[in-house]
Amino acid sequence: MQNELTELTQEPPASEVTVRPRAGRAALAFIFATVFFDTLGFGIIIPVLPGLVVSFAGGDTARGAEVFGLFGTVWALMQFLFAPLLGALSDRYGRRPVLILSAIGLGIDYMIMALAPNLAWLFVGRVVSGITSASFTVSFAYVADTVPGERRAGAYGMIGSIWGVGFIVGPLVGGLLGALGPRVPFWGAAAFSLASAAYGLAVLPESLPKKLRHPLSLRKANPVGSLGMIRARTGLAGFLTVNFLNFLAFQVLPSVYVLYAAYRYGWGYATVGAALALVGACNIVVQGLLVQRFVSRFGEHIALLVGLVSGTVGFVIWGLAPNSLLFMIAIIFYAPIGFVQPAVQGLMTRRVGPSEQGQLQGINGSLMGLTGVIGPTLFTLIFAFFIGAQAPFSLPGAPFLLSALLMIGSLILAAKVTRVATKSALPRDFKALTLDDTVQG
Repeated sequence: MQNELTELTQEPPASEVTVRPRAGRAALAFIFATVFFDTLGFGIIIPVLPGLVVSFAGGDTARGAEVFGLFGTVWALMQFLFAPLLGALSDRYGRRPVLILSAIGLGIDYMIMALAPNLAWLFVGRVVSGITSASFTVSFAYVADTVPGERRAGAYGMIGSIWGVGFIVGPLVGGLLGALGPRVPFWGAAAFSLASAAYGLAVLPESLPKKLRHPLSLRKANPVGSLGMIRARTGLAGFLTVNFLNFLAFQVLPSVYVLYAAYRYGWGYATVGAALALVGACNIVVQGLLVQRFVSRFGEHIALLVGLVSGTVGFVIWGLAPNSLLFMIAIIFYAPIGFVQPAVQGLMTRRVGPSEQGQLQGINGSLMGLTGVIGPTLFTLIFAFFIGAQAPFSLPGAPFLLSALLMIGSLILAAKVTRVATKSALPRDFKALTLDDTVQG
């Protein structure tokens, strides 16, 4: 971590004119820490939240599963609706207050769920969580403010790897705390979120100077209003579509991975858990150790294409693997998909001005939330259809093959948009950027 921070925060060459602030190690360390704390909080409640929902549903597992699915949909819907607003607020008032208030909001949310006497209050907690889960989008905007353009992919890769660590460690901690009582993990998650807020108050400097802030427009700070900025930036719509297809394809993993492995290979909880842990570990290695080196040598465009190809291959193998061994080997082929998000984020941030980075990340968060609404229903219905009696032929891997098709569409589009010259699309306020942020055709 220390070496990565040193590389990301070192000064650019003397030939580059720098007029905006550079992130110090403490600032980037906070961004990485707040992502870890927030992801840890999400992960901690994973082992106990479904059981708590079932208990509130009178012990009826079927009814509890329906309610739990509704909770997930509502959480994603809140992210879809509010991510653009939170990004726009960070463009107007700065990244620091939004990050800190987000951490406080998550802490309050976990306390609400820890004290919830019934499903209604638990539902309120999930709504609050969906609204305030801005740390990822605003953290990405903070990186765009403070890290030179050619090093952003490495910083985004570090965020991705830390996200992976949080989701491996979180459920483990949640399971240990859950042994003390079903409400204890929620208090633990609240403690981590409030610790993140306190840490931010103590060490986090603001990354967006007042002179670069953008007036808040509620007309634009929503998923529909954001279309104006997308249309105004050549190539941005293409990259956002690439991102949407990638996000949607990924939804197959949390939606049907466990069901598919149990149905086709007879895997139990321990085997599935080990496989998902391996997916997370590979993600950590790729994003934390390989992204910056690969991008430095081959560029973001090649990294994006390689990541999409590997994701396509991984999904095809998962969908067709005749045995458990090949199913596990697919994880290795899938791993370089970790190049995609850092690369596409680095390319997109060069296409908007400094006063629009929050809005851009809000759009990305909104797209992720939308796929969280669509994906689970889409993939589970396809899985159910192709293992049912009404299917023309049995194809339990159909959801993974659909994800492969989505990735192929994303790959074709990415190959097209990365060839488009975008110098003519530079907004006027790009005069505030450093020379390293000049868009390359």
